[in-house]
Amino acid sequence: MKKLTEGRPIKVILLFMVPILIGQIFQLLYNLVDTRIVGQILGEDALAAVASTTSLSDLLITLIYGLTNGFAIITASFFGAKDDKNLEKSIAGTFSLGIAISVVLSVFCLIFIDPLLRLIKVDEKLYADAKSYIIIILAGLVVTALYNICACTLRSIGDSVTPLIFLIISALLNIVLDYVFIRFLHLGVAGAALATVISQIVSVILCFIYISRRYHNLVPRPEDFRFDRNIIIKQLMAGTSMGFMNSFVSIGTVCLQTQINTFGPEIIVSHAASRKMFSLVTMPFFVLATTLASFSAQNMGAGEYKRIKEGLRDTIALCGVWTVICIMIAKFFTNEIIYQIVGMNNETVLATSSRYMQFHSYFFLVLAIVCVFRNAMQGFGDSITPIVSSFLELFVKVIVAFLLVPHIGYDGVILCEPVAWCIMVIPLVVNMLRSPVFKAL
Repeated sequence: MKKLTEGRPIKVILLFMVPILIGQIFQLLYNLVDTRIVGQILGEDALAAVASTTSLSDLLITLIYGLTNGFAIITASFFGAKDDKNLEKSIAGTFSLGIAISVVLSVFCLIFIDPLLRLIKVDEKLYADAKSYIIIILAGLVVTALYNICACTLRSIGDSVTPLIFLIISALLNIVLDYVFIRFLHLGVAGAALATVISQIVSVILCFIYISRRYHNLVPRPEDFRFDRNIIIKQLMAGTSMGFMNSFVSIGTVCLQTQINTFGPEIIVSHAASRKMFSLVTMPFFVLATTLASFSAQNMGAGEYKRIKEGLRDTIALCGVWTVICIMIAKFFTNEIIYQIVGMNNETVLATSSRYMQFHSYFFLVLAIVCVFRNAMQGFGDSITPIVSSFLELFVKVIVAFLLVPHIGYDGVILCEPVAWCIMVIPLVVNMLRSPVFKAL
């Protein structure tokens, strides 16, 4: 266990976030490997089929990720306050709520899978492959939830290294299984989905074994599962706040996907590849934001308000440096990275992706401030402002896209997110400065 309430904030934040960052990179490998292998072995249409469902699976996964992170914020605050009794109860509540919600989501989506795919306008010739892929991913949602619960619980007590180790093992297994299922067993896109789910199952098993042997106090006892109204309410408020914060953004992406799916396979592949590159280069922003949630929660529990302010200042400075690097990457290396992702030298795909990345990169610092402030506020216990901010992003993104796409095509999709970030950041900064944490300093 590692306390985030001791030591120089910038050092503590960096030491905590580096394992998470490496873990997120390997997490991204799940999708990147699927994309590359599917594109190379099965071809452009199969790749487009997988890409056409990405927004739906991302929506559900980010919702679960947000929920479990929100639950873990309460755990982190109890850990920072050295409240062992409520710490154990919060972990039990995290497992109960996380499993229940993921099962409900999985069953609901599987029952209504056809209407959902029609809603996002999956092309008829891609429909069969798209459905076979997404059904397996949806069936594995509870596995995704279990891994995130274990990983977030460990991070809430300051252990960000162990989830990384298990994730690396899982990612390497995923690569092996991809080749076995697709190239040798000829399972098509369903093989890629199966490889992902099975790999996640392995990581969950490893997490359970490690926690039971290393951290006995993190293993819930039967009495810890007794309903505790106050803790459950706190977890639901934090979890739903962070879950909706993430999912509102993803809902906007789903809405955009309904537009993108009408542009044909080349644009579908281009957008999917651009989003994967976007996820890769902006990952430090989101990891720093996640770190700030745990950092703020622990320090709030300990009453260390000055450390929170210093941590925020240093984090924004780091984001500024990385933004400059991202602009250079987008300008000079986009084509090579996109080629490595999709495994094909399609001029339309490369040109469209390059246009997307270069324009977005100039607004990355704005995005970073938005992400860091939202997550820090979650750590403060402010569950309202992040939700409002995320809803505003959803609203602006969708409105701008639907107004512009009919007139300028895919360029309307490219414009909508930076416009949303710029509009949204102003009230978010104002609310941050007005927060009780800053007033107390």
